[in-house]
Amino acid sequence: MLASRSLPGLFAGLLVLSAAAEADPRYHLEQTVALPGDGGWDYLAVDAPSQRLFIAHGTRVDVIDTGSLTRVGEVSDTPGVHGIAIAADLGRGYISAGRANAVVVFDLKTLARIKDIKSTGENPDAILYDGATRRVFAFNGRGRNATVIDAVSNEVVGSIPLDAKPEFARADGTGRVYVNLEDKNSLAVIDARSLVVLAVIPLTGCEEPSGLALNAAAKQLFAVCDNHVMVAVDVAAGRVLGSAPIGDGADAADYDAGAQLAFASNGDGTLTVVRQGAGGLPQVVSSVPTRRGARTMTLDEVTHRIYLVTADDGDTPAPTTEHPHPRPTILPGTFRLLVVAPDIKKTDR
Repeated sequence: MLASRSLPGLFAGLLVLSAAAEADPRYHLEQTVALPGDGGWDYLAVDAPSQRLFIAHGTRVDVIDTGSLTRVGEVSDTPGVHGIAIAADLGRGYISAGRANAVVVFDLKTLARIKDIKSTGENPDAILYDGATRRVFAFNGRGRNATVIDAVSNEVVGSIPLDAKPEFARADGTGRVYVNLEDKNSLAVIDARSLVVLAVIPLTGCEEPSGLALNAAAKQLFAVCDNHVMVAVDVAAGRVLGSAPIGDGADAADYDAGAQLAFASNGDGTLTVVRQGAGGLPQVVSSVPTRRGARTMTLDEVTHRIYLVTADDGDTPAPTTEHPHPRPTILPGTFRLLVVAPDIKKTDR
């Protein structure tokens, strides 16, 4: 297990990453940690101040201490769990329970369940907390809309029609929310106060966008696409700046402001690291080996570590009318957490 974070270690890491303009940091798979349970998984979220990592896993959310990398608890009874939103200023977390068509509210410190909120659409999937408005946005995959919750009162205050299948979303801290529209190959821009879709930006060259990362300072987004590319988007101009090749089966993306790098986690067992060159054009820095199936991720902006999860495949069921392309079963006892970290010393590009 890793030791708890020390201030000297963190300071050294920040010094390395502050030199990103001179040399891109390299990354490596630092540790693999076995976790209990054999169910499927989806997104991860980190609450850096409390050193806790939340993992959507089966019908629960696993809670990991990121200092010791030990499992310290769970939020149970979240059927069809997809994502976790952290409202640190309110001391609450929000979980999208897709099969229950509900958002589960829990206490970040005690993990106690506070409330179940009925969604305004079927299969809430991506979920985020917007600190500028203190609102939670749950994006309903089959409902093709978004449920908006006042995080102070924990009451539904609106529903936003999208006429598309929403995927991952980001909030920029100024009252704008961005969400990928998977079946429209586009990106919706939402006013978090008026709950109106301000614009829909075509993601030229991108097929079935899923994960989304945000460079808030530059107002640029990075969407990962099913056709093995990451596209960089200029939000103000409403256009794609360019694309970079990534691995197969990408599902998540994140951006590290300290390192000025974007990341795509790919199901083929790679993590693609991307930076922006002249004119905002995305360029691949490296491809970090992870493990097959590790296609969801989250970034700890304090330690600059990246967390992913995966498990080994078992047998693949025979196709049926209802499931013509079945996924392989999960081999029992193989679910694990992967920790990818930047190298300590600077390296040349």
